[in-house]
Amino acid sequence: MLSLKMNDAAIRALGVLAGLAAVTPPAELAPGLRDQLASGIGHRGDVLTWADSVGNSDGAPSFFNDLTAWECSDSSFHLEDHVPVPVAIVDDAPQITEDDQRILLLHGIAFAIEFGQLVCALDQLSLVRCIVAANETNATFRFHQIRPGEFWNYPDLDRYQLEKMVVIDFEPALA
Repeated sequence: MLSLKMNDAAIRALGVLAGLAAVTPPAELAPGLRDQLASGIGHRGDVLTWADSVGNSDGAPSFFNDLTAWECSDSSFHLEDHVPVPVAIVDDAPQITEDDQRILLLHGIAFAIEFGQLVCALDQLSLVRCIVAANETNATFRFHQIRPGEFWNYPDLDRYQLEKMVVIDFEPALA
């Protein structure tokens, strides 16, 4: 099962109510994101991480509250580092326009959907959540296994007043 959830800010930015064609990147997925997908994912003990991660999963969750927070920290990366959008520096802070936040969200969603193929190909099936967020200073992608009683983001995505939030869950049939 695939579920896609967005806060109102992301819905407006992406124009989703006009149809899912609006959620396609303007060109193919950025090469840097393709490279990230090529690194693959895998289980290390109780955590799911990038295959090339240098994170020490032996002590997970370490100083994090739970395994979900550990996975989110380890899997997180900035989309603007891989997608060619201009990032202006104003008063020593990055600034990303609304239009470029939209482009980053589109690439993040397309990336998450392709990432779902990695999830479904795992030997040990897992329920996985991808979180894409964009704001005026950055855009991030992260993932974690879905565990009862643990979550990284608030379920009510509209609580995020300053970010455009998209959550994509991959729940392959476990039986």
